[in-house]
Amino acid sequence: MVTIHPISHATAILKWGGEIIYTDPVGGASAFEGQRKPTLILITDIHWDHLSAETLAAILPKDASLIAPKAVVDILPEALAARAKIMVNGEKIEQNGFNIEAIPMYNIPEKVDSFHTKGRGNGYVVERDGFRVYIAGDTSDIPEMRALKDIDIALIPMNLPYTMDVEEASRAVLAFAPKQVYPYHYRGPDGLSDIQKFKELVESGNPNIEVILLNWYP
Repeated sequence: MVTIHPISHATAILKWGGEIIYTDPVGGASAFEGQRKPTLILITDIHWDHLSAETLAAILPKDASLIAPKAVVDILPEALAARAKIMVNGEKIEQNGFNIEAIPMYNIPEKVDSFHTKGRGNGYVVERDGFRVYIAGDTSDIPEMRALKDIDIALIPMNLPYTMDVEEASRAVLAFAPKQVYPYHYRGPDGLSDIQKFKELVESGNPNIEVILLNWYP
């Protein structure tokens, strides 16, 4: 059984058996008060809402694993960089009893000045015993997402101009049809995206997909 606990925006805690996975931990140690310590941390990208070296230094236990793209590791302080396992798009590894695959995350159309260029950041598919969780990171409705199979839980962003709007996000989700989808990373320059509309679009398009709305902006 996997449970998703929102911290804020792109930061989440996944409780998966005895393992505790933090995604993109930011906000300082105070954001994680009362939470179980991570056994595995996944970083998707270099931007401030995904990467905080200060937070990592404060909350990374000595025996925890840290996975990140090369662009992230390149800008980490030396002590943290030495702890990190670099993954590149398409790579698959075994870590903490999980099979982890780094999935591309990028904006389309592809431009050199895009907020997210192909190859810099990672989304992740994390799998154990056939149960598969997709953490999309900052991405558009890309072919690599549409090609995913047998996803049980998906965390999907929707905030223009950085990722998708709710219509594009719903089309992407309907294409690869996870069993459950959690909108996250849905705050943009104009406020919060209409996740209720996203839920309606997805569930009317495929009633077998459950959209779960959590409070990512307490």
